[in-house]
Amino acid sequence: MIELLENILILTGSAFMLVAALGVLRLPDLLTRMHATTKAATLGASLIMLAVALHFAVEAVVARAFGVILFLLLTAPVAAHVIGRAGYFVGTRLWSGTVKDELRPNYDSVTHRLSSHRETDANAAPVPGESDETG
Repeated sequence: MIELLENILILTGSAFMLVAALGVLRLPDLLTRMHATTKAATLGASLIMLAVALHFAVEAVVARAFGVILFLLLTAPVAAHVIGRAGYFVGTRLWSGTVKDELRPNYDSVTHRLSSHRETDANAAPVPGESDETG
């Protein structure tokens, strides 16, 4: 019974990974590709790691498998967000079928700053002695 569950998890995980790979090849722009890789590949890898944990059923392997799953769930969305944001800021073109670009009115391409349009004069002014660069 466990072997059947392992096989189902591996096949389902592999199918999600295949969908992620096809998404990278077929989707039209950076942001939609990032969406495909983040969602489908993370789910696929997590399902495969669950199958690994079931197959070996040893504490050390199960702990490592769950560690990998937790790491993927914590880092993949953040990495995709950062890569997508960097791509947007360097001017990567959006797909021609994009309906709404919510960053456009909030992003100044000259200064590379985002604003929420909720700033007041007090909280939008730079603090003397502080700079954008750390170090």
